[in-house]
Amino acid sequence: MLSIGSSRAFLAPASLAFALALATTPAAALQANDGLTVISYNIHAGKDAEQQPNLERVAAVLDTLGADIVLLQEVDRRTARSGGEDQVATLERLTGMRAAFAKSLDYQGGEYGIAALSRWPIETVRVLPLPTEPPLKRSNGSEDPLVALYIVVATPAGRVHVLNTHLTAEGPGTNRKQQLVGLLAHARRLIPPDEPLIVGGDFNARPTTDEIAATTLALEDAWAACGAGADAGNTFPAHAPDRRIDYIFLRGLRCDAARVHATTASDHRPLVVQLRAR
Repeated sequence: MLSIGSSRAFLAPASLAFALALATTPAAALQANDGLTVISYNIHAGKDAEQQPNLERVAAVLDTLGADIVLLQEVDRRTARSGGEDQVATLERLTGMRAAFAKSLDYQGGEYGIAALSRWPIETVRVLPLPTEPPLKRSNGSEDPLVALYIVVATPAGRVHVLNTHLTAEGPGTNRKQQLVGLLAHARRLIPPDEPLIVGGDFNARPTTDEIAATTLALEDAWAACGAGADAGNTFPAHAPDRRIDYIFLRGLRCDAARVHATTASDHRPLVVQLRAR
């Protein structure tokens, strides 16, 4: 398939009601001959599993894969553990892509959260809260708020709505279920049902869990639709993946191919999906 701009040079229970409300068939904006390479990648706060800096390697991976839209999790901006580096700005410079950031919390003198990169202009950026009741707590007793990053990308063929998130790994699955209900509610309120939607990130949940099963009532699991590979979609840990916890879900787009790219640039491997209009 054609992937737009893939030759760029390298520059360095979720709610059933919400789910059914989202499960409409849109008139996709992308033209049939256009393609889109979307990647979800947890970059481990700018270090690999051996705690070595990884941003240049991450940028090289994204370039090799011809990324058009990238959903990043575990991103630092000016934290002490990252030496004060603005990782969003660094990846923006290394890849030549546009960037957006959503802060989850203040951390070590800086910010920690999620980000997105896009080959094309980003029209809209919103940070959406994903609260739980009771609120999640960190080991020091402070609250651990989680968020989603909502962007609208102006591709050459039309607008694409994108939601990126990183759900909690702590506590029971009820925490993630609450966060997913919030995520689907935001999507229902913000995104026209006839426009293409991509939802992805590190969900910290395996495919057999209730939270993932419920999400697929509203959205199509790209790996289930078109994934291939002996890894079975497993993305973690990077050196020998044995679990599928990173996802890309779709509405109004067709998945032509999905695979996990073998790299140890982070402690996760990136999920790579090739999309086009239905």
